[in-house]
Amino acid sequence: MSPPPVLSTRLLLVCAAIGVATGIIGGVAGWLTVPVLAGPVFLYGLVLGSHVLPGIIAQEVLRRPLVALVTHVIAALVASAFNPAWSLRFIGTALLFGAIQEGVAALTRYRAWGAWRFFISAAVIGVVVAVVVFFAAHLGALPLWAQVLYLVISVLGPIVWTAAGLAIGAALRRAGVAQR
Repeated sequence: MSPPPVLSTRLLLVCAAIGVATGIIGGVAGWLTVPVLAGPVFLYGLVLGSHVLPGIIAQEVLRRPLVALVTHVIAALVASAFNPAWSLRFIGTALLFGAIQEGVAALTRYRAWGAWRFFISAAVIGVVVAVVVFFAAHLGALPLWAQVLYLVISVLGPIVWTAAGLAIGAALRRAGVAQR
């Protein structure tokens, strides 16, 4: 008799449902990116931070290895339908954020599911986003107040979205989505 698969059909279906729902949010975030970058660029960390939702919700609901990464990829594919020109960005972000979330969970051997663990991954993602976008978008040309505000919002954005994702995930667990 073979061992059960790491990701059963049930787990994949839950990942797909979460991925579709959060992919729609990611698609809307993609639409908001250009106006935000053309205007109040310091808010971009809040927009980009929404992309933590697939992995946070999936890990909170399922508490299993690989669910964050799988759900992120599904969400990226759905978001790509909203803006195909950004497909590679959506997929790259999904792989990066999913890998960070899986990495933090792996460090605890997928046994620690307290909110603190989710917020650690959110803070790591926030710092990575803040630094990468700061240099990629040449935000050093902004006034000092806008640079500082951008950095603070970029780190706090994923943390705020993580809190929302934990609340959604906890509600889904209470509704019985995680029952075997």
